[in-house]
Amino acid sequence: MRDILLDSDVIIEILRGNGEVTEEVISLGKSGRAVLFTPVSKAEIYHGLREGETARAEMLFSGCRSVPITDAVGEKAGHYLRQFHKSHGMDIADALIAAAAFLINADLFTFNRKHFPMKDLKLHKFKLS
Repeated sequence: MRDILLDSDVIIEILRGNGEVTEEVISLGKSGRAVLFTPVSKAEIYHGLREGETARAEMLFSGCRSVPITDAVGEKAGHYLRQFHKSHGMDIADALIAAAAFLINADLFTFNRKHFPMKDLKLHKFKLS
């Protein structure tokens, strides 16, 4: 069973109170899969927090495990950027998140599937109703 790495957009949906997404993540955790995030997503979330949202974000992150951004992640992200920056407009944040997911063999849970065209990356299948 593969662990699950949350993309920033999924974390945002949870913080906004989207029950469907929250239940999916809780279900994944209960099934024995580790629920993970990267420091990149944490930075994106804290950048966009509104007044009074910090405690909720801290609670969410405390229930998940952080995946470090290592030299290997940086190298893999660089390869992804070289391959997909021009053709897909890939940015460094998405490249780092994708590389982290790939290197720890985790499924990436994202709603921005077009941001992650890599064939070597496994995306979690979930559709909002």
